[in-house]
Amino acid sequence: MYYFDHSATTPLLPEITELMNNINEEVYGNPSSVYSLGRRSRNVIEAARSQVARSISAKPDQIIFTSGGTESNNQVFWSLLNSHRNHVVSNVIEHPAVVKVLQFLNQFGLNHDLVGVDADGVVSIDEIANAILPETALVSIMLANNEIGTLQPVKKIVEIANKRGVLVHTDAVQCLGKMELDVIDLGVDFLSLSAHKFYGPKGIGALYIKEPKALSSLIIGGGQEKNRRAGTENISAIAGMGLAAENSIKSLTKKINTLLRLEKKFKKGLNKFYKNAILNGDQSKKLPGLLNISFPGTKSGMLMKKLDREGISVSNGSACGSGDIKPSPVLSAIGLDDITNLSTLRFSFGSSNTNDQIDYLLSKLESMLSET
Repeated sequence: MYYFDHSATTPLLPEITELMNNINEEVYGNPSSVYSLGRRSRNVIEAARSQVARSISAKPDQIIFTSGGTESNNQVFWSLLNSHRNHVVSNVIEHPAVVKVLQFLNQFGLNHDLVGVDADGVVSIDEIANAILPETALVSIMLANNEIGTLQPVKKIVEIANKRGVLVHTDAVQCLGKMELDVIDLGVDFLSLSAHKFYGPKGIGALYIKEPKALSSLIIGGGQEKNRRAGTENISAIAGMGLAAENSIKSLTKKINTLLRLEKKFKKGLNKFYKNAILNGDQSKKLPGLLNISFPGTKSGMLMKKLDREGISVSNGSACGSGDIKPSPVLSAIGLDDITNLSTLRFSFGSSNTNDQIDYLLSKLESMLSET
């Protein structure tokens, strides 16, 4: 299998699988119990909390564990129903776990405005500033787009929002292990993470909260996570996320350079036999190892199927669209027409990819594109 869809999900690292298996077998006490088995489980959770916190330069008590990025995002927005302000500013290329939640919460009196992006997928600072109203409670802008990899000017947005007394949330699900992630430097009030994007388990994520009072619980029940997320904790998944987060920042520069090298090799090889490729998004300010490429005259659905038959996994955009082959709202927002939109594939490289795998991918693409 040749896997080039690391923005959709990443494989579990062997050491994380081993850790989780050991914990499932040996650390089974309820973390809320006061006896030794319970305390042992609690210690595992708190150790993982510290690992996640260190990976983004946060304090452990600013981290709560959730089921993933979607829940983390939801908790931030639902908490706003308790605010005296009832307006959110976001943008048109956010993940559905932001846009659809905001649309749903309209019925409860939470209003929102979505600002546009330029041809590279970057939001305008001026548009953000103009969209902030006296009743605005929050600005939510993703740090890096999941389809085109474009980085957003979150630090500058925080500066503008702070002057207006507005909180800032960023969905950073795509970022850990691909760039330095420092919540102190960013200045955000909330930041969402999902473990399976950085070689951890699925079904576990985290939410950074700068000031705990700014958040209310989305799931009501017991007092877990200091009354901010009810439910008995998934100990092994939390431990797996902690180790994955710790691993993600080790030799970070080397990891980034490896992704950039693979990306460069692929682009150079593709250009030798296909001159019409369109690289979407800002190519200078984006995540390393993520390429969103349109192949005019082709259909991405057919190209994906052909690649799949050769053991190659790529995608046509977000993996959260239930397999639908339809124009990407992100690509439409940056100005692509439907035909070009539907000729687009996303290639996202990862730790398991090699030069030989890139050569194999290029050879199959050359053969397939020559038929069109």
